[in-house]
Amino acid sequence: MTERPLGEVRLLTVAEVAAIMRLSKMTVYRMVNTGALPALKVGRSVRIPEYIVDDYLRRSFVDTA
Repeated sequence: MTERPLGEVRLLTVAEVAAIMRLSKMTVYRMVNTGALPALKVGRSVRIPEYIVDDYLRRSFVDTA
């Protein structure tokens, strides 16, 4: 993972991450609470940087062949 200027970081909502990953919002909240998916608290809202989701998905691929 490389450092990105803060102006280039796109923050996603839990609902957006759930849609991207095709999971329920509750599952995304669980992933955040267990530390599997690092997130930011902005007031009472949770935001996940887009690059974190991309990195998580890349690491999660398994070779089926």
